[in-house]
Amino acid sequence: MAIQSIRLFGDPVLRTPAAPVVDFDKELRKLVKDLTDTMMDAPGAGLAAPQIGVGLRVFTYYVDDQLGHLINPDLDLSSELDEQGEEGCLSFPGLSFPTPRAVRAVAKGFSMHGEPVTLEGTDLMARCFQHETDHLDGILFIDRMDPKQRKLAMKAVREAEWSGLAAPVVKFSPHATGGKAL
Repeated sequence: MAIQSIRLFGDPVLRTPAAPVVDFDKELRKLVKDLTDTMMDAPGAGLAAPQIGVGLRVFTYYVDDQLGHLINPDLDLSSELDEQGEEGCLSFPGLSFPTPRAVRAVAKGFSMHGEPVTLEGTDLMARCFQHETDHLDGILFIDRMDPKQRKLAMKAVREAEWSGLAAPVVKFSPHATGGKAL
Protein backbone atom coordinates (compact mmCIF):
# COMPACT_ATOMS: atom_id res chain seq x y z
CA MET A 1 0.00 0.00 0.00
CA ALA A 2 1.09 3.54 -0.72
CA ILE A 3 -0.95 5.68 1.66
CA GLN A 4 -0.24 9.39 1.15
CA SER A 5 -1.02 12.24 3.52
CA ILE A 6 -4.13 14.20 2.56
CA ARG A 7 -3.75 17.96 2.25
CA LEU A 8 -6.11 19.96 4.47
CA PHE A 9 -8.04 23.13 3.78
CA GLY A 10 -5.63 26.05 3.74
CA ASP A 11 -2.97 24.25 1.68
CA PRO A 12 -2.45 26.30 -1.53
CA VAL A 13 -2.35 23.17 -3.72
CA LEU A 14 -6.10 22.79 -3.12
CA ARG A 15 -6.72 26.16 -4.78
CA THR A 16 -4.40 25.57 -7.74
CA PRO A 17 -5.92 24.24 -11.00
CA ALA A 18 -4.34 20.92 -11.98
CA ALA A 19 -2.55 20.32 -15.29
CA PRO A 20 -3.91 17.86 -17.86
CA VAL A 21 -2.25 14.45 -17.94
CA VAL A 22 -0.22 14.00 -21.12
CA ASP A 23 1.83 10.88 -20.29
CA PHE A 24 -0.10 7.67 -19.65
CA ASP A 25 2.86 5.85 -18.16
CA LYS A 26 4.01 3.82 -15.17
CA GLU A 27 4.14 6.96 -12.98
CA LEU A 28 0.47 7.70 -13.75
CA ARG A 29 -0.53 4.12 -12.85
CA LYS A 30 1.38 4.51 -9.55
CA LEU A 31 -0.46 7.78 -8.88
CA VAL A 32 -3.84 6.08 -9.47
CA LYS A 33 -2.82 3.28 -7.08
CA ASP A 34 -1.65 5.78 -4.45
CA LEU A 35 -4.91 7.72 -4.77
CA THR A 36 -6.98 4.54 -4.52
CA ASP A 37 -5.06 3.21 -1.50
CA THR A 38 -5.26 6.58 0.27
CA MET A 39 -8.99 7.01 -0.49
CA MET A 40 -9.84 3.50 0.72
CA ASP A 41 -7.75 3.94 3.88
CA ALA A 42 -9.34 7.30 4.77
CA PRO A 43 -12.10 6.08 3.90
CA GLY A 44 -13.71 8.35 1.32
CA ALA A 45 -16.02 8.34 -1.68
CA GLY A 46 -13.45 10.09 -3.86
CA LEU A 47 -9.99 11.62 -3.88
CA ALA A 48 -8.36 14.00 -6.36
CA ALA A 49 -4.63 14.18 -7.06
CA PRO A 50 -4.24 17.74 -5.66
CA GLN A 51 -5.46 16.40 -2.31
CA ILE A 52 -2.22 14.42 -2.04
CA GLY A 53 -0.15 17.29 -3.44
CA VAL A 54 -0.04 16.23 -7.10
CA GLY A 55 -1.14 18.88 -9.61
CA LEU A 56 -2.56 16.53 -12.27
CA ARG A 57 -6.15 16.03 -13.47
CA VAL A 58 -6.74 12.60 -11.91
CA PHE A 59 -9.31 11.38 -9.41
CA THR A 60 -10.46 8.09 -7.93
CA TYR A 61 -13.89 7.16 -6.61
CA TYR A 62 -15.59 4.47 -4.56
CA VAL A 63 -19.38 4.85 -4.55
CA ASP A 64 -22.03 2.14 -4.25
CA ASP A 65 -19.32 -0.56 -4.37
CA GLN A 66 -17.99 0.85 -7.66
CA LEU A 67 -14.27 1.55 -7.57
CA GLY A 68 -12.67 3.52 -10.38
CA HIS A 69 -10.66 6.47 -11.59
CA LEU A 70 -10.84 9.12 -14.28
CA ILE A 71 -8.10 11.11 -16.01
CA ASN A 72 -8.68 14.57 -17.56
CA PRO A 73 -12.44 14.58 -16.79
CA ASP A 74 -14.99 16.70 -18.61
CA LEU A 75 -18.52 16.84 -17.17
CA ASP A 76 -21.98 17.24 -18.68
CA LEU A 77 -24.46 18.08 -15.91
CA SER A 78 -28.24 17.88 -15.68
CA SER A 79 -30.17 21.07 -15.00
CA GLU A 80 -32.00 19.38 -12.10
CA LEU A 81 -30.33 20.24 -8.79
CA ASP A 82 -30.21 18.65 -5.37
CA GLU A 83 -30.01 21.78 -3.24
CA GLN A 84 -29.68 20.14 0.19
CA GLY A 85 -27.53 17.02 -0.30
CA GLU A 86 -24.92 16.64 2.41
CA GLU A 87 -21.35 16.67 1.23
CA GLY A 88 -18.06 16.18 3.00
CA CYS A 89 -14.44 16.25 1.94
CA LEU A 90 -11.31 14.44 3.07
CA SER A 91 -9.56 17.83 3.08
CA PHE A 92 -12.16 19.01 5.65
CA PRO A 93 -12.10 15.97 8.00
CA GLY A 94 -15.22 15.33 10.04
CA LEU A 95 -17.25 18.14 8.45
CA SER A 96 -20.19 17.93 6.05
CA PHE A 97 -22.65 20.51 4.81
CA PRO A 98 -25.57 20.86 2.39
CA THR A 99 -24.04 21.63 -1.01
CA PRO A 100 -26.04 22.16 -4.21
CA ARG A 101 -25.09 19.81 -7.05
CA ALA A 102 -26.59 18.53 -10.29
CA VAL A 103 -28.55 15.30 -9.79
CA ARG A 104 -27.04 13.62 -12.86
CA ALA A 105 -23.58 13.81 -14.41
CA VAL A 106 -21.89 12.29 -17.42
CA ALA A 107 -18.11 12.27 -17.00
CA LYS A 108 -15.86 11.75 -20.00
CA GLY A 109 -12.13 11.25 -19.77
CA PHE A 110 -9.53 8.50 -19.93
CA SER A 111 -8.38 5.42 -18.05
CA MET A 112 -4.83 5.23 -16.72
CA HIS A 113 -3.95 3.38 -19.93
CA GLY A 114 -5.16 6.26 -22.14
CA GLU A 115 -8.40 4.57 -23.22
CA PRO A 116 -11.49 6.82 -23.57
CA VAL A 117 -14.00 6.37 -20.74
CA THR A 118 -17.58 7.62 -20.29
CA LEU A 119 -19.14 7.33 -16.84
CA GLU A 120 -22.71 8.17 -15.89
CA GLY A 121 -23.93 8.78 -12.38
CA THR A 122 -26.87 10.04 -10.41
CA ASP A 123 -27.22 11.25 -6.84
CA LEU A 124 -24.09 10.32 -4.82
CA MET A 125 -22.06 9.21 -7.86
CA ALA A 126 -22.92 12.44 -9.73
CA ARG A 127 -22.04 14.44 -6.60
CA CYS A 128 -18.70 12.63 -6.37
CA PHE A 129 -17.82 13.32 -10.02
CA GLN A 130 -18.61 17.03 -9.55
CA HIS A 131 -16.78 17.32 -6.22
CA GLU A 132 -13.60 15.65 -7.49
CA THR A 133 -13.60 17.54 -10.80
CA ASP A 134 -13.96 20.77 -8.83
CA HIS A 135 -10.79 19.81 -6.90
CA LEU A 136 -8.98 19.56 -10.23
CA ASP A 137 -10.11 23.11 -11.04
CA GLY A 138 -9.00 24.51 -7.66
CA ILE A 139 -12.61 24.78 -6.45
CA LEU A 140 -13.69 23.51 -3.03
CA PHE A 141 -17.17 22.41 -2.01
CA ILE A 142 -17.52 25.41 0.30
CA ASP A 143 -17.32 27.58 -2.84
CA ARG A 144 -20.58 25.98 -4.06
CA MET A 145 -22.56 26.86 -0.92
CA ASP A 146 -24.89 29.80 -0.56
CA PRO A 147 -23.32 32.66 1.46
CA LYS A 148 -25.21 31.84 4.67
CA GLN A 149 -24.21 28.15 4.58
CA ARG A 150 -20.61 29.06 3.66
CA LYS A 151 -20.39 31.33 6.70
CA LEU A 152 -21.55 28.46 8.96
CA ALA A 153 -19.09 26.10 7.26
CA MET A 154 -16.17 28.48 7.73
CA LYS A 155 -17.04 28.85 11.41
CA ALA A 156 -16.93 25.04 11.75
CA VAL A 157 -13.59 24.96 9.91
CA ARG A 158 -12.09 27.56 12.26
CA GLU A 159 -13.30 25.55 15.26
CA ALA A 160 -12.06 22.19 13.93
CA GLU A 161 -9.10 20.76 15.83
CA TRP A 162 -7.22 20.17 12.55
CA SER A 163 -7.65 23.74 11.35
CA GLY A 164 -4.47 25.73 10.91
CA LEU A 165 -6.36 28.96 10.48
CA ALA A 166 -5.76 31.58 13.10
CA ALA A 167 -8.75 32.90 14.96
CA PRO A 168 -10.02 36.08 13.32
CA VAL A 169 -8.82 39.32 14.85
CA VAL A 170 -11.67 41.60 15.82
CA LYS A 171 -10.77 45.25 15.54
CA PHE A 172 -12.76 47.98 17.18
CA SER A 173 -13.07 51.46 15.83
CA PRO A 174 -11.43 54.19 17.94
CA HIS A 175 -14.22 56.58 16.93
CA ALA A 176 -17.04 57.44 19.33
CA THR A 177 -19.61 55.96 16.94
CA GLY A 178 -17.87 52.54 17.10
CA GLY A 179 -17.40 52.53 13.35
CA LYS A 180 -21.11 52.87 12.61
CA ALA A 181 -22.41 55.51 10.24
CA LEU A 182 -24.79 58.00 11.77
